[in-house]
Amino acid sequence: MGFSLRPWLLPVLLLSFVAIMAGQTAPAQKLVPAKRYCQPDAGFCFKYPAAWTILGEVFDGNGVVVAPAQKQERALWDTITVARIAPPPQGDEEPIGLDAVIAQAAATLREGGQTFETLERQQGTVDRKPAQMLKVRYHEKPSGHEWIEKIVFIDGPDNEIYSVALKCSPQDLARLGPALAGVLSSWTLPGPVVPDENAKPSAPSAKATPSH
Repeated sequence: MGFSLRPWLLPVLLLSFVAIMAGQTAPAQKLVPAKRYCQPDAGFCFKYPAAWTILGEVFDGNGVVVAPAQKQERALWDTITVARIAPPPQGDEEPIGLDAVIAQAAATLREGGQTFETLERQQGTVDRKPAQMLKVRYHEKPSGHEWIEKIVFIDGPDNEIYSVALKCSPQDLARLGPALAGVLSSWTLPGPVVPDENAKPSAPSAKATPSH
């Protein structure tokens, strides 16, 4: 991904990515049982199909990879990765921003692939937070396998960056679209703790009276 992505040359749609994914996965399917995963440190939660399994953690424990059962070798499995990929800036650090993260991600993918092609880029929201989607296609150099990656980058409230990424073979994209839509529709960050105005204040603890 050593090229410069120019957002003004690409289609931009201010939509919810849940709606985008839903529109690409018609006809509607019945609800699929789901499991819920919450990352204790990065803070996000999401749901994924109950028949899928967790393959392991990534990004120093700040993310997780989930996948359906598949017959080919693990390196060629279709997967969805959900992670916090950039922590909040510290001190006087400038926020990275979605555009810079996308450019860096595209550069990494292009370096590892041949015939790299950007298929789509859009702006939208996930859990009411600014987000951008990048869809690319490439041949992986070591394996010669062809991949499509659909990556949604989410800007967190403290300028941290999250991503939800589907990596799959081109022929599996339509089949896995509903799973990606389900992850995006269920992805949340914990909200601020709101004090209960009706809660009674706790009684002050009694201090022991020294004996004489």
